Amino acid sequence: MKTILFTLLMLTLLGQSGRAASGPTLYTCGMHPQIIQDHPGNCPLCGMKLTPIHEGTATGSAPADSQVMAVDAATRQNMNLRTAEIRSGPLRKLIRTVGTIDYNETAQAIVTTKFKGWVEKLEVDATGRLVHRGEPMFEIYAPELYSAEAEYLLALEAAGTNPAGTTLQQTAAEKLRFLDVPEAQITELEHSRKPRKTLPVTAPISGFVIEKQVVAGQMVEAGMPLYRLADLGIVWVFAQIYEQDLAGVQLGQEATVKVASLPDRVFRGRVTFIYPSLDEKTRTARVRLEFENPGYYLKPGMFVSIRIAAELKPSAVLVPESAVLRSGEKNTVFVALDEGKFTAREVRLGADAEDDQCEVLAGLKPGERVVTSGQFLLDSESQLREAIDKMKGTNLTSTAAAPVPPAAAEQESTTGTNENPGATVYVCPMPEHVSIVYDHPGNCPICGMALVPVSAAALARLQPGGRVLYYTCPMPEHASVHLDQPGKCPLCGMTLIPVMAAPETPKVQQYYCPMHPEVKSDEPGQCPKCGMDLVPVPAAAK
Repeated sequence: MKTILFTLLMLTLLGQSGRAASGPTLYTCGMHPQIIQDHPGNCPLCGMKLTPIHEGTATGSAPADSQVMAVDAATRQNMNLRTAEIRSGPLRKLIRTVGTIDYNETAQAIVTTKFKGWVEKLEVDATGRLVHRGEPMFEIYAPELYSAEAEYLLALEAAGTNPAGTTLQQTAAEKLRFLDVPEAQITELEHSRKPRKTLPVTAPISGFVIEKQVVAGQMVEAGMPLYRLADLGIVWVFAQIYEQDLAGVQLGQEATVKVASLPDRVFRGRVTFIYPSLDEKTRTARVRLEFENPGYYLKPGMFVSIRIAAELKPSAVLVPESAVLRSGEKNTVFVALDEGKFTAREVRLGADAEDDQCEVLAGLKPGERVVTSGQFLLDSESQLREAIDKMKGTNLTSTAAAPVPPAAAEQESTTGTNENPGATVYVCPMPEHVSIVYDHPGNCPICGMALVPVSAAALARLQPGGRVLYYTCPMPEHASVHLDQPGKCPLCGMTLIPVMAAPETPKVQQYYCPMHPEVKSDEPGQCPKCGMDLVPVPAAAK
């Protein structure tokens, strides 16, 4: 059925062109329109009898506009011809890749001792435990430590009877501090005047126990790593970026990730480091991304899919990918003229852009309309005309006149973009949790507040990268912590995360005509009514 419809359309188009031209009678096959000859006979492919295309004299020549095709409204409807307007805008590219979540190297700590001893009691006895800074992890007996405590007590007694003993007391106290004895225990020792057999070793930071290499009763040497702690308030994601995409990755650039276990939400972060070397085998560069992790949903070791929106150029001419016919090194589009006419035009393309757009380096300008659906039928008709003209011994003459945009009745569709600025997503109203985007309503699984709907355009203003308002704790119970500088939470010691303000939208300068104030433009130029130069609109008038 499709072949028959294609043949009928081709014969209709060729019949229209044949009535306007003069030349010998040509014959074609109804099943194989590409078969054309100047004498009757049978199709060499299927054996069907060839039918005449048009009649004329042998002395005719091709018209000057042989590449301009006129298609009536009924045929355009049957061919399902749709057009889109060429637009100018920023050249953006969406870089898709995969990566893995890892620990933040700057938020880890080793728990060890500076003396040899024996572990008497374990307070933290399992990997994966969440501990807070200052929380006891184990108690250890060390003869060296016990001797240092006894020395400090003797210095205290000497200081009480001899003023010269004060210096000895300070020296003994410093020795205890060098052995990581907390100030609270030194004060307790001063009051009790009894040396303590064991010393409680506390957590230096708040975080999760990711390594444990100690058991109760074990003898440990000085400097032996006993625990490794990691703060998961901020995690790192390592991505592999192909060499050809590196130009679109910049420090501070926004990035989003999705994990397979949570398909209903997107996590937003930023590029923090681009490693200086390239993998010779995979031809990829390692890029580090940083993500705030409220609720600890992002777990080290997870695989993630990554999207990085890159802006390659601030302004470029863009054409829908569906409008381009690619044949080897030649790229062709069909430009819609007025009165239902179309012409083929070769274009030079640049980089691919998001939303199935391509950069146009030459051949098109903004405002023109191109065919995005059904152009393969126009291309077939154009090739048939070329074959007819060659058989008639004539040369194709290209019409280089600038095409005129079609009338409003011919503008059958808008641009073929997939952008949907009205799409609705959901975020938590707490600024600390706005880095997670949900695709459904409900309550925030971290703090329980109702998610609020925002449009995609409004979400862009909430993306990371604006001015830092303050730093807060990722723990929901400590959301009241607002500090001006990065650091650790004063309540639990977790790494503070930044709360970002929306990036400021640049102001657009407007221009108007002094003689015709109703004439306004976003760019300088001349008034279309009187020709006067447009002047900037004063700030007060705005």
